[in-house]
Amino acid sequence: MKIMSAIGLKLFPLRSRHVLPGFRLSLGFTLFYLTSLVLIPLLALVIRPMELGPSGFWAAISTPRVLASLRLSFGMALAAAVIDSFFGVIIAWVLVRYRFPGKGFLDAVIDLPFALPTAVAGIALSTLYAPNGWIGSVLAEYGIRVAYTPYGVLVAMVFISLPFTVRTVQPVMAELGLEVEEAAATLGATRLQTLARVVLPMLWPAVLTGMAMAFARAAGEYGSIIFIAGNIPAVSEIAPLLIITKLEQYDYAGAAAIGVVMLAASFVMLLALNGLQSWAAKRR
Repeated sequence: MKIMSAIGLKLFPLRSRHVLPGFRLSLGFTLFYLTSLVLIPLLALVIRPMELGPSGFWAAISTPRVLASLRLSFGMALAAAVIDSFFGVIIAWVLVRYRFPGKGFLDAVIDLPFALPTAVAGIALSTLYAPNGWIGSVLAEYGIRVAYTPYGVLVAMVFISLPFTVRTVQPVMAELGLEVEEAAATLGATRLQTLARVVLPMLWPAVLTGMAMAFARAAGEYGSIIFIAGNIPAVSEIAPLLIITKLEQYDYAGAAAIGVVMLAASFVMLLALNGLQSWAAKRR
């Protein structure tokens, strides 16, 4: 029997079986898919403004209106990513560490911005934060106005990007378990020391990843913002809305020029956050 098995192994050597096909076919399909859906559209976006020339490209992106919209979009997106990262860690901590009535409902509500159409979200937020809305009327008594101001842009960005931070941190926090906290407690660490020196350093890569995803999502948001922002040029007008405006004016090269600036700025920001994430992971 052993002889037959040895002969069988020589005649029909065992091969590693994988669910997916071989490396060459898988790599070829991956490159084709990414090239057709990602690289070619991005290349077309970069090529289109070239018809303006260097001086025309600079003139298209250096107007006060364009610069104001870019500052608003990226500034508020970064602020929304920071806010969502802070509250996202707290929400993920509550969902992972505690059991309470309605936990499943709260867990499902976190994903609501994923499923809710952005236009519906914008209408709901503008209704709530308008001067005569439920929340806006209360804030108006203290002289605070949210809807139709830059603060409305921030509220919409925080709303649509919150799930990215929670869902990125939540599984990492669930894998930590309570053992590390109990070990720190047995060594005499206080709760604050355990949080600052044990828990947070292990969560930093996930937090930064969620922040990068939230920033990218918020910077390109359009549907939920236009209803609550007011869309006042150089005040509450976001860059995606300005791109739509130029497209309606048949200024395709000018719209593509703004898109290239947004693409470059987003890439640099994401590259910096990914580098910071890698640095944080090495220090673990």
